[in-house]
Amino acid sequence: MFKIITNQISDIINIESFAADYTGELLYSNHLELFYESDTEQYVFIFSYGVVCFFNFDNAKINEFIRLISKHCNYFDDSELTKEYQIVPKAEELFFGIKKAELTYFDIETLRIIMLNLAQSVAMDYYFQKTRVLLDQTNKHTVYLEKTGKLEISDKKLKKFIGKTHNLKNQVVENLRIFDSIPDSQQSDYLIMVDAKMKTALFMDKRFDNINKELEIIGEHLEYFSNLINHGSSMKLEWIVIVLLGIFVLNLIVSHFLY
Repeated sequence: MFKIITNQISDIINIESFAADYTGELLYSNHLELFYESDTEQYVFIFSYGVVCFFNFDNAKINEFIRLISKHCNYFDDSELTKEYQIVPKAEELFFGIKKAELTYFDIETLRIIMLNLAQSVAMDYYFQKTRVLLDQTNKHTVYLEKTGKLEISDKKLKKFIGKTHNLKNQVVENLRIFDSIPDSQQSDYLIMVDAKMKTALFMDKRFDNINKELEIIGEHLEYFSNLINHGSSMKLEWIVIVLLGIFVLNLIVSHFLY
């Protein structure tokens, strides 16, 4: 039995600068991923969206590697989100669960697909946490609006909030390539099946949809807040114009009687 440990350690890992520093044997790479054989029967998978996945590493070696890669991270987080998963490589029957997979056939490509799904699963947990924070903040503004009939957020803060929401949504869409796990050149019926079974076991599609739905709810609330603020600004502008016209007319009347 083998163990896979997957950690979310950052928002972004600069995989180009890391690749220039690291001396492990690179087995697979693209613009988002680096897959290395670190030592005999030890593999590490690095993802640009801040996840590192370890196969057959002990805790000491994991900590050593994280210290090495931390200088290539934006917003390094040492209180990382972690998932542990077990692999049984010579099972009599196939089984894919939320914490363990039992395999009748096991090779490097099978391992890579399993690690990729685990990395996306941890990233999904991370994005869900960030989405929940934004949703909680949105709900606070909604409750305040319900109680007072006013918004307590300024136009500038609202624009920053909208920017955060759009940025998070872009990260989810760009980084969680749920339907593109296996390159065309490496596709086989077995790998496609492993990929599909892992996604089912980890509830990937449902969780992905939940994140998108919550981001859509946040977006609808923020659009409503923005419309309220813009309407309030328009009303203020109208009153300013009315007051200025009133002052102008008053000046004309006073000038007429004085002169």
